[in-house]
Amino acid sequence: MSRIGKAPIAIPAGVTVKVDGDTVTVKGPKGELSETIHSDLTVKVEDGHIIVTRPSDDREHRAQHGLCRALLHNMVEGVSHGYRKEMELVGVGYRANATGQVLDLALGFSHAIYIKLPPEVKVEAKSERNKNPLIILESADKQLLGQVCAKIRSLRKPEPYKGKGIKFVGEVIRRKSGKSAGAK
Repeated sequence: MSRIGKAPIAIPAGVTVKVDGDTVTVKGPKGELSETIHSDLTVKVEDGHIIVTRPSDDREHRAQHGLCRALLHNMVEGVSHGYRKEMELVGVGYRANATGQVLDLALGFSHAIYIKLPPEVKVEAKSERNKNPLIILESADKQLLGQVCAKIRSLRKPEPYKGKGIKFVGEVIRRKSGKSAGAK
């Protein structure tokens, strides 16, 4: 049996879980999320825990069992605590400004880049003197937050020679030496 799938999910205080057929809705202080699960799997809410069971040991049922449990756990975690990602802009002249749900980026191109973010994602841009600008993104939906971060990062990926680009805070970029000095 799946180690991930068979683990029950504890429901924290202030979070309600409603199962309606194949749709599971989780509501908490940070928002409300819903997910449609595989029709063969069974989701039950028993004494403060969510339990996901599968009908057989078929390959598809085993795969969906772990996936469904992980998605439900991420939903419960998201509506109770939320998710937060910090991105750093490394490069001379790289700037970020957040106005409402619009992120304005200057990444060394001849034009500014404007990204309209979904309403579920909160954005904040910080710029301190002698430090790289930061973009802080928060959301209850882990999947959506990851997609938004990937989209922002794809605009200027970190390059291995100087390390310029958009990277996550704490991410280590593998560096290359470049041209060897004095080669004849």
